[in-house]
Amino acid sequence: MTIKKLHYISGLTITVFVGLHLFNHICSIFGAAKHIEVMNTLRTFYRNIFIETILLSAVLAQIFSGLTLFKINRKTALSNFDKLHIWTGLYLAIFLIIHLGAVLGGRLFLHLDTNFYFGVAGLNSFPYNLFFIPYYALAIISFFAHIASIHNKKMKLNVVRLTPNKQSQLILYFGFVVTVIIFYGLTNHFSGITIPKEYNLLIGK
Repeated sequence: MTIKKLHYISGLTITVFVGLHLFNHICSIFGAAKHIEVMNTLRTFYRNIFIETILLSAVLAQIFSGLTLFKINRKTALSNFDKLHIWTGLYLAIFLIIHLGAVLGGRLFLHLDTNFYFGVAGLNSFPYNLFFIPYYALAIISFFAHIASIHNKKMKLNVVRLTPNKQSQLILYFGFVVTVIIFYGLTNHFSGITIPKEYNLLIGK
């Protein structure tokens, strides 16, 4: 299997999970309880040894293949969408390394449920939010930007009423809207989130 094929297959696998994950986060606009309720429903699908092994393998394959392709393609990217593809891929690889390490560390060493409160503890506490706000926002936007750039490349070969650039721009705009909605639900500036005391260790309390 080539690096590109490995990257493509692992990317599709991760995209399914990320889509469900972002939908879960969107549900936070209805409150923490609704977010956790939806999360528990989704966990019946993906939190078992079989699916988790597939997801973990896909993430590791995505990081390895993504970093390899970045080294190969970063000097040959010509269009703006080609460059967007390369650099958002690099950010997503870095994000996955940090995020996967944090989640596994929370579960295995801190013995915390990595639920809604695990994610928002740092997001709603100064000065930690100076890191976590751009960290999460760039991850969501990079995800949609990466999809937009791939879509742009594939649609160049098709004759459509709406140009590939316009279609990809719409995907980017949608990503920005999703990011705003998610941050609306995950920040206590809007919803008055109270962090349970067992999660205070995440922010040094």
